[in-house]
Order: sequence, then structure tokens, then C-alpha cells
Amino acid sequence: MFNYYIYRTAQFIALILPLRLVYAIAVLLADLHYLFAFRDRRFVVNNLRVIFPEKPDQQLRKISRMVFRNFAKYLVDFFRFEKLNRNYIDKKIKLEGMHHFDAALSSGKGAVILTAHLGNWELGGVVIAQLGYPFWVVALPHKNKKVNGFFDAQRNRKGVKVIAMGKAMRSCISEIRNNHMVALVGDRDFTGKGILMDFFGRSAHFPEGPAALSLITGAPIVPGFMLRNPDDSFTLRIEKPVEFAPAGDRAKDMADLVAAYKKIFEDYIRKYPEQWYVFRKFWVK
Repeated sequence: MFNYYIYRTAQFIALILPLRLVYAIAVLLADLHYLFAFRDRRFVVNNLRVIFPEKPDQQLRKISRMVFRNFAKYLVDFFRFEKLNRNYIDKKIKLEGMHHFDAALSSGKGAVILTAHLGNWELGGVVIAQLGYPFWVVALPHKNKKVNGFFDAQRNRKGVKVIAMGKAMRSCISEIRNNHMVALVGDRDFTGKGILMDFFGRSAHFPEGPAALSLITGAPIVPGFMLRNPDDSFTLRIEKPVEFAPAGDRAKDMADLVAAYKKIFEDYIRKYPEQWYVFRKFWVK
């Protein structure tokens, strides 16, 4: 319950103050958190060390500080969804590759939209919905019902429809077969039963959901990322659909499809490590 009131207070502040000032406050709080959150800081630095084994610790710590700062800004953007409109999109967000969405929907098969805990995936979903696409997201419910309601309301108010993880598969299949788009964050497995993959040279679990949805429905997997630019504008970059031809062996097809798109994650995380938000141990070994 306490977290709910923290979120509502943060939202109130984010809405009444100018964005630049709210960002400055968020960065200050992020720096304080970085100094005292020893466990989170250690996880981020250790994860970065796997990605960049050649970089000295001083550089890894510099990147990790930016991770904390950018995550704080991500929260600010989430709290300010109420202010987001088409004028903001036109001024602050560069759109790239939207024709991949149009092509996927024109086929009548819907689309599985794949992203990562990178940049601002929540803002990406809101922008896509505001542009008029039939857009659903799969989200992990918060343990506290009031917090969960707050997060879902933020999404719903801007046209993003939410499917709760845990009972998602049937609803996802239904929406895709209605030629809708369903988005999933595919770089973290919450079940403990994901597919084990090599990722930056180490073993990590990846969720089966995106690959399973694509194989069941025949919908293409279309990767997309909302990336923060140095001036705090954004680029919504949509990649071409993942190329994959099923062989008919479900287990092998699942593994091969995950292997195909996890390479895209590697490319983006390597290019934007300061925007990858994983404050825990990521690799199995």
C-alpha cells in the first residue's frame, strides 16, 4: 500500500512541474539511490561486465550510473502519460519503420510485437496506440492490487489494452486472430521455465511466450524499441519481422525462433547499454 502512495505522489509532482525540472529531480534521486543501493548497483555492473568484458570497471560504473538515471526518467515519462498527445508525438518522437506494422496487419494475421526492458517500452506502447494501431500488451501484475490498478489505468487512459501475464495465452491468441497486435517484453523470463540460450557468451533463460504465439497463430514477430535520445526526445524504431521458417518440430522451432530474435536484443543492448534496465542477476551461469 505504501508504494501506491509513493507512486501517486510522484505522479502529482511529475504533472505539476515542468518536464525539465522533473527530470533534474529524478536524476538527483537516481544518483542518491545509486550511492546507497549497493545490491542493485552490483547487479548492474556485473551484468555490464558480461556484455563488455573488455571495458575497465571505471567505465562500467559510469554506464551503470546512466542506467539508474535513465530508469528514473523512464518513470517520469510513465507518470506523465496524461500529458501525452499527438502534438507531443509529432514534436518529440521520431518514427522509423512503421511500414513494418502496416505490412503485418495487411496480411490479416496480426502481429507479435517484441521488445525488451530497454529505453521506454511503456511509452512505446502508448505512442503506438495513439497512432491508431489495435494494440495490446502483456504485463506482469503487481502484487498490490492498488499499484496494479494504477499502472493499468496509466496504460488504459492512452488506449493501451492490458492482458495480465499468467492467464495471457488464450487472450493473446484471440486478439492476434482478430488481426490485432500483442506486445511482449521478451528479455526476461518470469516463470523459471524459459528456454536456455547463449546470451553474450553466457547462459540465460528467455520466455517462450513470443515464440509460442508466433508459431501457434502464424503471426510475424516484429521487434520494436522506444529509444531515448541525448536531448531526451525519442526514436521509435520498428525492425523488419524476424525471418523464420518452422520445420515442424515444436521444441526445435521454439528454440530456433528465440535464438533468431535474441540476437536482435544483443545488438540493441550492446549499442544502448545505458538504457537496459535489469537490476538483478540476469545470467544463470
